[in-house]
Amino acid sequence: MEAPVTKLASSALHRRVLLLHPPFPFLPRRRPIAGRSRSFPVACALPRPPSPGSNSLNLPSSLSPLHRASNPVVPPSANGGPFTNARDGSSFAWNRAPATSDGARGGVRGDGGPAVTVVLLGWLGAKRKHLRRYVEWYNSKGFHAVRFVIGVREMLSLDLGRGVEGRIEELANELIAWVSEGEDDGRERCLLIHTFSNTGWFVYGRILERMHCRQDLIEKIKGCVVDSGAAEPFNPKVWAAGFFTALVKKSNSSVEVKDISNEQEDEGIVETALLSALEWFFSAALKLPDVERRLTKIVSILSEAQPSCPQLYLYSTADNVIPYESVESFMETQRRMGRKVSSFNFGSSPHVDHYRTFPDLYMSQLDNFIKECFAAAKK
Repeated sequence: MEAPVTKLASSALHRRVLLLHPPFPFLPRRRPIAGRSRSFPVACALPRPPSPGSNSLNLPSSLSPLHRASNPVVPPSANGGPFTNARDGSSFAWNRAPATSDGARGGVRGDGGPAVTVVLLGWLGAKRKHLRRYVEWYNSKGFHAVRFVIGVREMLSLDLGRGVEGRIEELANELIAWVSEGEDDGRERCLLIHTFSNTGWFVYGRILERMHCRQDLIEKIKGCVVDSGAAEPFNPKVWAAGFFTALVKKSNSSVEVKDISNEQEDEGIVETALLSALEWFFSAALKLPDVERRLTKIVSILSEAQPSCPQLYLYSTADNVIPYESVESFMETQRRMGRKVSSFNFGSSPHVDHYRTFPDLYMSQLDNFIKECFAAAKK
């Protein structure tokens, strides 16, 4: 979807459309105003990180259970870990890597290296099943995987996003607990981060915020893949485009309208008006002091306080959701800071659709990046 959008087809899902993945997460929660019961309408904020010297990150030696009836925990494997076969829609899911030929789990095949968990942070509206192909590929490389997604209904629920807030902290705590220990065979544990769109990218920033006072944990992150993200976090038109798509459940990022009825034309007028209203709303909302402060902090972490590990940016010129020029600008900023940045422009593939459009090329980029990450880690 382009922003602004001038004309859209009917919202009926049976029409000839492509899947669009709304790209944006939630806004931080505004402090309640005295005498008013309502908070910011799409609010959500991660709990503040512990102050230096606090004991809030002194986690128990074993991983905490997932406190959700819909997400039962499979008993830990011999090498530890809360791997689960939870149903789609529950909190998040770990997927154990198969045993390698030498009996090791969760490591790069054949090299006797560390146990690795890949953290897959999905786009807004994604379901865990949409990340299944990525899980299978990473598992085939000997990596464990954990999938985390944010549903559109969660953002619009009566709890104003507080459930999302809690789930991000829960995920961060699980990752901290897992990576803080070693394997029974003496190997260390480490993480790879794979984000999708600005939603996954912002969730990653909040996980880093949660870890900010533990440099030893930050150093456990060996690489970060940014798929269709890292672009224009303060642009109200971009926020409006993402939330508009989530609200009307559009399934096309660039629809050609032909032979539509008068009723459908009316729908297009209403939708265009809605998008304009959202642009107006976010123009004001992003300037609210608390919102601006929280968003600025997350963007600052992602811009200035990322781990020293390699970064891979996968994007395309044809992405009508995330401006490719903004991605390239962010990459250049990271390079000037001394970060090791690699990238690939897929050219014609839609937003968060590079793997489906170019599967072999996409996985080739990931394979080369993984080798780079662990070659850098050994130096």
